[in-house]
Amino acid sequence: MPAWSRTASRARGLALLLATLLGLGGATAEVALAADGMSVEAPRTEIVEGVLTLSARVRYHLSDEVLEALNSGVPLFFVLDIEVERVRRWWPDATVATLQQRYLLLYHALSEKYVVHNLNSGVQGNYGSLTTALWSMGRVEGLPLIDRGLLDAGADYVVRLRATLDLDALPAPIQPLAHLSSDWRLESPWYELSVSP
Repeated sequence: MPAWSRTASRARGLALLLATLLGLGGATAEVALAADGMSVEAPRTEIVEGVLTLSARVRYHLSDEVLEALNSGVPLFFVLDIEVERVRRWWPDATVATLQQRYLLLYHALSEKYVVHNLNSGVQGNYGSLTTALWSMGRVEGLPLIDRGLLDAGADYVVRLRATLDLDALPAPIQPLAHLSSDWRLESPWYELSVSP
């Protein structure tokens, strides 16, 4: 495909995206939100060489508007927020560790590949389908959270995690519309997992 044609196609895609966002009705947004979003599945922790680690599966479901933007060349940033909290009976729980795993997902029209870049580790992968890219991005295996020595023996802890699409990392022209549209507010509920060191 000639370069001018790709540019025109990308411009048409962004124009369609902006028009769609401006014309959203309440009922349409509710249906899209119900079908799209993120979920955390099968999280588990274990102590590996004295370190509390986390493994989980994050399912990413993109709305049509977000998918259109991605395929038009808009980079998407996803965040996995993780907190380790000590459970206290008479006081609010105390946060003992926080961690953010950040991912960049983008589409290269020239190679027709989806790219997932783990911004924490620097690891990058190229995928021929969006399904494979999202599966790879959602696979969390043995992520180190905190040294076991920093956890009090006999105390109760919870690991909380959620996944979100970072709207503030979108290109500036899209941010205001994305903040107004429920189709862009993709996030999982907080998931809590009890831990006994």
